[in-house]
Amino acid sequence: MPISLSPQMMRQIIMDHYDNPQHKHEPNDANKYESIHMDSANCIDDIIVYVKEDNGVVTDCFFNGVACTISTASTDIMCGLVIGKTCEEALYIIDQYKKMIHEEEYDDSVLDEAIVFMNTSKQAARIRCATIGWDGLEEIIHHHHK
Repeated sequence: MPISLSPQMMRQIIMDHYDNPQHKHEPNDANKYESIHMDSANCIDDIIVYVKEDNGVVTDCFFNGVACTISTASTDIMCGLVIGKTCEEALYIIDQYKKMIHEEEYDDSVLDEAIVFMNTSKQAARIRCATIGWDGLEEIIHHHHK
């Protein structure tokens, strides 16, 4: 995804993922998923991230709950990015995303639409919103691979 995205294009991508999230739903069988409850003291965000992993590959990832626009969109994009990836690849994507959020050097080739959150650090109060789902997924993967 080109870095030359206009603010309007970035806003549109975020709104599309907020209005029509592809990876936000209830689990059919929660017992088949690792899950983590994530919430924020500073926002309405109160979500559960669900991950199904098979032989070191993320075979499914979704979330449910109440979340603001930024949390919903970033978590929805994250889910789409990691499905079909190995846990190591998923951790690399998470790491690159967080580096971008914190204005460190990062590999944009793995972020696809997540690049729309590149200016989040300019609104410090939104950093937690933009990373809440990513933190949850990272915690699940690290806990599962101890």
